[in-house]
Amino acid sequence: MRRVALLLLLVTAFAGSAHADPQRFVIFFIEWSAAIDDAAKGVVAEAADYAKAHPTETIQVTGFADPTGSKQANVLLSELRAQRVADLLAEDGVPPARIRQVGRGSVKFALTPLESRRVEVAISPAKH
Repeated sequence: MRRVALLLLLVTAFAGSAHADPQRFVIFFIEWSAAIDDAAKGVVAEAADYAKAHPTETIQVTGFADPTGSKQANVLLSELRAQRVADLLAEDGVPPARIRQVGRGSVKFALTPLESRRVEVAISPAKH
């Protein structure tokens, strides 16, 4: 429940931003996992719907991990998380050529490790 509340808080905070700023969607993961639960699938589906409604905008999928474990393991895990979300976006009808993904490795968290175990999907107006 706490995880869903944090997810809704972050999605709501990003939803009010101006269209010139990227539209952001955040997917959270449990420790040392790239498995996507039902709540996360819902967020990915929302991101896919938004991306399909804005076909000229660019999509950046960025994976993160918490600071536990080795640097190499965290980079691989963050890449795997980003790849999993990118795959789901494509399964939901977003052309894979529009999706760029990267794993950033570990990041420190402010309140809880869950904040670090995430993937951010940023959908931005294409730069001309």
